[in-house]
Amino acid sequence: MPDNDTYKNFNILAPDQIAEQTVENGYKKANTRVSRLFVLGILAGAFIAFASEGSNAAIYNIPWAGVGKTLAGAIFTTGLMMVIVAGSELFTGNTLMVAALAQKRITLGSMLKNWITVYAGNFMGAVLIAWLVFMSGQLDFTGGLLGGFTIKTAAYKVSLSFSKAFIMGILCNWLVSLAVWMAYGSKDMTGRLLAIFFPIWLFITSGFEHCVANMYYIPAGILAKSNPEWVKNAISLGVTPEKISHLTWGSFFTHNLIPVTLGNLVGGVVFTGMAYWFVYLFRKN
Repeated sequence: MPDNDTYKNFNILAPDQIAEQTVENGYKKANTRVSRLFVLGILAGAFIAFASEGSNAAIYNIPWAGVGKTLAGAIFTTGLMMVIVAGSELFTGNTLMVAALAQKRITLGSMLKNWITVYAGNFMGAVLIAWLVFMSGQLDFTGGLLGGFTIKTAAYKVSLSFSKAFIMGILCNWLVSLAVWMAYGSKDMTGRLLAIFFPIWLFITSGFEHCVANMYYIPAGILAKSNPEWVKNAISLGVTPEKISHLTWGSFFTHNLIPVTLGNLVGGVVFTGMAYWFVYLFRKN
């Protein structure tokens, strides 16, 4: 492994320094007042929702799934870029606060307060964008085909089994938290953007599940199903009436948001936060 001076020449932090920076960031987040966290959470939820909306708008009439997912992934990266560079609080990235907890820099209570506040803010911001997009008429694109695609996306997500949604949540936030981790290691704007771009591109292309993104995708689909023309378009895209009827606020929470959130927690806490804490900070000499 290169020494820290080698990393310094490239204007980035060494992996052990990233671990230390993550702990410091966790300490700051745990000591941010609730009102500020909530507003920053709303902003992050909106940023991720914009990325989700833009991804749908780019691919809704592309018939080749692999091409569509690849393009969607490239566009979706903008969401986390805005979160990190502009400054806001994203629940999935904040799972890395566990490193500060393991170092005894913060308490369990302060970490949970951050997570709950930020999660609530993320939900509000994402649903706000879903409602604004619905009201804007954007879903009428191409004779309402975008509206039908929005319903299709949401219906698929609430049709996942608990175990599948949970596992895809793990895989998602392993990559998302890794993108945040690597962004912490860059000292310049270009490095941060590149660190974010590739893991996020990979997670979207792979079709993994992100709880905050789903706070846009599924409410947008629920709102869209109120339009009969968009429902017809969804059926023309292969969505059965049964799956559309199953697309409700109740199925949103029980069939997707809860298992995906739990999976995201495992992905960020276990496979990034605690893994790197153990490697670089546990019983450090």
